[in-house]
Amino acid sequence: MGIANRHGTAIILMSFVIALMLTVMPLPDWAEEIRPQWVVMVLIYWAMALPQRVNVGTAWIMGLLLDVVNDAVLGQHALALAIIVFLTAHLHQRLRVFPQSQQAIVIFVFCVIYSLIVLWIKGITGTAPSVWLIVIPSFTTAIVWPLAFIILRHARRFYRVS
Repeated sequence: MGIANRHGTAIILMSFVIALMLTVMPLPDWAEEIRPQWVVMVLIYWAMALPQRVNVGTAWIMGLLLDVVNDAVLGQHALALAIIVFLTAHLHQRLRVFPQSQQAIVIFVFCVIYSLIVLWIKGITGTAPSVWLIVIPSFTTAIVWPLAFIILRHARRFYRVS
């Protein structure tokens, strides 16, 4: 492994650490409901930009970390993230050429799918939240997507992550 690959891996890992920190950062009750799905967004970006490096296995590991930090049923976020990254990797060539407004719509749909999978698993375990808690974070994630995309793309290009 060359120095460029190690450096690129560090940038990818740092973006995941930041996404996890933003996910668990305490917020007021009203802001908790509109928190963007940071880990989903960062995973989608890297799976779209570098599908050979960030794949379903990466999503599974990040999902298990989310399960642990959220004190959730082990595997619920892992399953949902693995499905979303699979869809992203399958469509990555199309998603890359979409303008950011269309990418934001796709991000919204992917986040709704992610939230529905998590809601389904929570429903099986008897702890299903309100349905509005699916739509609102997905919407805020889609709104934040263009800025997150620009920041992550700049980091990828600046550090020559490939």
